[in-house]
Amino acid sequence: MSKPPKATSSNIAQNRRARHEYFIEDKFEAGVVLLGWEVKSLRAGKANLTDAYVLLKASEAWLIGAHFTPLLQASTHVIADPTRTRKLLLNRRELNRIIGDVQQKGHTCVPLSLYWSHGRVKCEIAVVKGKQLHDKRQTEKERDWQREKHRVLRNG
Repeated sequence: MSKPPKATSSNIAQNRRARHEYFIEDKFEAGVVLLGWEVKSLRAGKANLTDAYVLLKASEAWLIGAHFTPLLQASTHVIADPTRTRKLLLNRRELNRIIGDVQQKGHTCVPLSLYWSHGRVKCEIAVVKGKQLHDKRQTEKERDWQREKHRVLRNG
């Protein structure tokens, strides 16, 4: 009995900077409204979420600052704007919850990752609170300690 082939990674892009600079309080999965050339670009893995953020305007969520590099062969007849504002698709209940959370002082909404789910592009967004410098240092110390602990356990 042969095993089925392993699926390739469904992950397109990660926002590692957001995980470093913020405490993640609540996560949500949102669909993304894309154009054809953007989907082709994402299939090639040409996305960057480093400076992206989510803007909540008129009870809608918008992804701003995400950079999708256009492929030369995919966008010959289209004028491609790599940093176009893209609409995020969320349930009304989720949108109301995010809007309520973001109105608290110190909270904002950022994208954490882009990934494929059943052939569609999804964006994991989170309501976050900013870290102070000492919090970042503490997180780094904990990460180093976990890495060292695993190393010791592995080597015996």
